[in-house]
Amino acid sequence: MIGRLVLVGTPIGNLDDLSPRAAAAMAEADVVVCEDTRRTGRLLQAAGVKARQLLAVHDHNEEAQVEVVVARLQAGETVVVVSDAGMPGLSDPGERLVRAAADVGAEVVVVPGPSAAVAALVASGLPTGRFAFEGFLPRSGSGRAERVAALAGERRTVVLYEAPHRLARTLEELRAAFGDDRRVAIARELTKLHEEVWRGTLAEAVARAAEVEPRGEHVLVVGGAPPPPAATDDELAAAVARLLGDGLSTRDAVAEVAAAFEVPKRRVYDLATRRP
Repeated sequence: MIGRLVLVGTPIGNLDDLSPRAAAAMAEADVVVCEDTRRTGRLLQAAGVKARQLLAVHDHNEEAQVEVVVARLQAGETVVVVSDAGMPGLSDPGERLVRAAADVGAEVVVVPGPSAAVAALVASGLPTGRFAFEGFLPRSGSGRAERVAALAGERRTVVLYEAPHRLARTLEELRAAFGDDRRVAIARELTKLHEEVWRGTLAEAVARAAEVEPRGEHVLVVGGAPPPPAATDDELAAAVARLLGDGLSTRDAVAEVAAAFEVPKRRVYDLATRRP
């Protein structure tokens, strides 16, 4: 019988947030896969849990350790996966393990737990109904610039992680791409003694980051882009005319313009077929 892979959420700061179910899962597992055996060992000690075995799987060895974990699953063992804090697989190792476990038919179970992204989002005061989780931006290069540019037009609330030594740079790049007035919440040290959630505009955040030394891991929650100005009938008609001139059918031109301007197809069709 093939074993089970159990993803366990662990505290992001306050050890009291470890759930009884999470503690029991680690105690019952044949092996606990973790990023840092010392850090997880301290967590287990605080919870009064004695794990049978700890196995280090982190960014630098996750690909190689997948085969080890799969072999143990195929031997019928229960493998628990934790990260240093929060949910494994979410900006932390674990994604490859889940894919490999699913590929060999192992059951994948999730024991939910704390999440810095969700905690910051609900405390931000910004819309929570629809959001985009971006994790960490690329540290440099064209990939970073491309991601920031793409996020500038994102209509959903955006959640980002950032290290303290890169906070000022990231805020300045977001301000340049999103505009001075875009709302942002900056959460740090969530669930810890010095927990803080600051709210304001990106321009205010840039100024604050220059005056206050950032400490601890940060979560940035940025308001979504405002909707585009409502298109006039003349603008819609001109857009359709350009596409028709390029050889598109009326149906395709109407569909493309309606999607681009986020207006009903019926409105565009009436403009496209009206007589002069």
